[in-house]
Formats: sequence, C-alpha cells, structure tokens
Amino acid sequence: MKSAGIHHVTAIAGPAVRNLDFYTRVLGLRLVKKTVNFDDPTAYHLYFGDVAGTPGTIVTFFPLEHAAQGRVGVGEVEEIMLAVPAASLGFWSHRLIEKGVEHSGIEKRFSESVLPFKDADGMRLSFVGTAAGSSVDGETGAEPIPAEHAIRGIHGVSLLIEEEAPTAAILTDVFGFTKIGEEGSRHRHASGAAIGGIVDLHAVGGFLKPRPGRGSVHHLAFRASDDAEQAAMVEKLTEAHGREVTEQKDRKYFRSVYFREPGHVLFEIATDAPGFAVDEAPEALGTGLMLPDEYEPLRVRIEATLTKF
Repeated sequence: MKSAGIHHVTAIAGPAVRNLDFYTRVLGLRLVKKTVNFDDPTAYHLYFGDVAGTPGTIVTFFPLEHAAQGRVGVGEVEEIMLAVPAASLGFWSHRLIEKGVEHSGIEKRFSESVLPFKDADGMRLSFVGTAAGSSVDGETGAEPIPAEHAIRGIHGVSLLIEEEAPTAAILTDVFGFTKIGEEGSRHRHASGAAIGGIVDLHAVGGFLKPRPGRGSVHHLAFRASDDAEQAAMVEKLTEAHGREVTEQKDRKYFRSVYFREPGHVLFEIATDAPGFAVDEAPEALGTGLMLPDEYEPLRVRIEATLTKF
C-alpha cells in the first residue's frame, strides 16, 4: 500500500473574485471547477490546477466574502510548496515584484532553492525549484505564463505540529512515505512521486493553536488510486492506529474519507477517479457553475446567493 502522494490542498479564502484573480492571473493556473461547498451550497468551492485538473496539481478554496483573517498554528498546514523549474525562480521573483505580491528572498531547504510568498489572503506558499516534468499548460490561466516557467504542480506541504513521530507513523505506515532528511526541527518525508510527493513535518513543541479563517488551510488530501486502496488505508488507520475515520463521501469528482492525524491536522484520502471531466468537457472545465445532483433543483436560489464573476 503506497499513496502516490498529495491529491489536493483545500484552504479558506476571502472574496471569490480576488481569489480567482490571484490564482489565474498572478500564478497562471486554470480554474478547473467552479462548484459549491457540498456541505454549504451558499458558498463557492473553487479548484485550480493544471489543464486537466490532475491530482497533485490541485489547490482548492472555500471563498467567504467576509471571512476573518486566519492565523497559522500548531496542528495545521503552514505552507504549500509549488514546483517550478529550477531555472524559473528568477522569472517568478520578478513576477511577484511586478504584481506587488508579498514575498521573501530565495533560501535553501533540503538542498532546494525556495522562494516564499503569500497569496492575496496571506496564505503561505513557496516556489520550489525542481526538475519535475511539465504538467501544467502555461496557456491555461487568465493571464498566460510561458510554458517553460509554468507551475508543475504541488511540490509538497509543510505541517506545523508539536512532535514528529506520531504523524510520521501515519505517513510511513498508511501512505508509504519514507523519511529522507532532517534540518533542525524540520523532518522531510517523501512518497517518491514527482508531483505532490513531499511532506515536511515542522515539529515546534508547544505553540499557538490555529485560528481558522481566510489564508488558513482547511485540510490536506492524499491520493488513493481507487476505492479498494482507500478502504485498505482506512482499515490500517482504524485497526493499527486507532484513528476515527468518516464514512466515504461522494464529492462527485472523487470519493473521500476524513480523519484527524495525531498532530490534529485534518487529513483526507481522495480517489483519483472519476476526475473533473465527469460533468464538463475537458476543454470547458471551469466555465460553468456545476452542482451536485441533489442541489440542481435549487440552482436558481443558489446562483442568486453567489457573487457573480
């Protein structure tokens, strides 16, 4: 049993228009799905990624018009790392300056060059120079990025936790990750996947608890190739690690289960199938408001509550 790594990361944003503008115009990602929060259809759920919405390239958001500012704390994803070609960090540094995006200088982590920055809601991200192959079409965003510089997908995430060992046990035993390095309080684990294959455990001991809000990550999803692999992971979680796991939930584009890992981060296991083309043609992804079947009778009412863009 071995996960291919990260499926997607879901966060809370402020106004939907600002969120859309940043990820399609500044970062050049494609809006691959415009739908609603299946648990609260009065709010959008926006998915950004490569041209096909490939697992491992997806960052999703619940945009809330008047959301209070969140605060990163222990038991939360503290940073999403995006893979770009190593030779493109200069391009992205200049682009962040041009677009007025808050960022830091290039630094080294685990022998990789990293350019930290924040999105429009203050969420922590970084560009990581890698040799990963191209998976993102540079012409898909609202403001095209030259293909040679385009984001390749999620490189990995950093989790802010009290101690490494309990979370590491889940990563290694359930998801098949292997510890490959340590720098101070950061412990790097890898699945071997070229995209979405890195999880850094930043163990900080006692620290402030997170405050959910705009700019904070809601949950981290790992890949399961199919229902059988997901079920095997759930069995391992419950029988070997004593985790309480939800029943499977149909998210239309994947099927999911959720649980809190020992460091209190909300983890999801999402199937690769059926994918984002289940209700839109591949060339039309993200162009319409797509609803789960149970909400279709309420479409007029739902559309009236959502910000138009």
